[in-house]
Amino acid sequence: MNDLLSRFKVHSLTFLRILVGFMFLLHGAQKLFGLLGGFGGQEGGTAPLFSMMGFAGILEFFGGLAILLGLFTQPVAFILSGEMAVGYFMAHFPRSFWPVVNRGETAVLYCLIFLLLATTGGGALSLDSLFKKKPESSDS
Repeated sequence: MNDLLSRFKVHSLTFLRILVGFMFLLHGAQKLFGLLGGFGGQEGGTAPLFSMMGFAGILEFFGGLAILLGLFTQPVAFILSGEMAVGYFMAHFPRSFWPVVNRGETAVLYCLIFLLLATTGGGALSLDSLFKKKPESSDS
């Protein structure tokens, strides 16, 4: 069973990276552009650009786009993991210890998925792998 499932490792990590990047950039689109229900549930509402939420929107939109494309995956994922940890402990943790009670499950999951991507990288089907320098062959 492990042999069968391990054949799909590259494809499943790529699918996870693309899906998480896309979903994450949607959170940024809400904050920056007022799309998809807008910031704070106000249609067309945006976060003030020079606020913590505006900065979060920039990280989420452009970081999510970079993750989706697999561009600078490891450093971007590490930064986004930190953003989610800070967001969780500032906005959710004070409400309750338990993520299911404080409504912080999404932040925790994003944090851990981004940590996974920070350690695994963008994978074979990413811009990172496309731009990676190929080792020069020795013509001896």
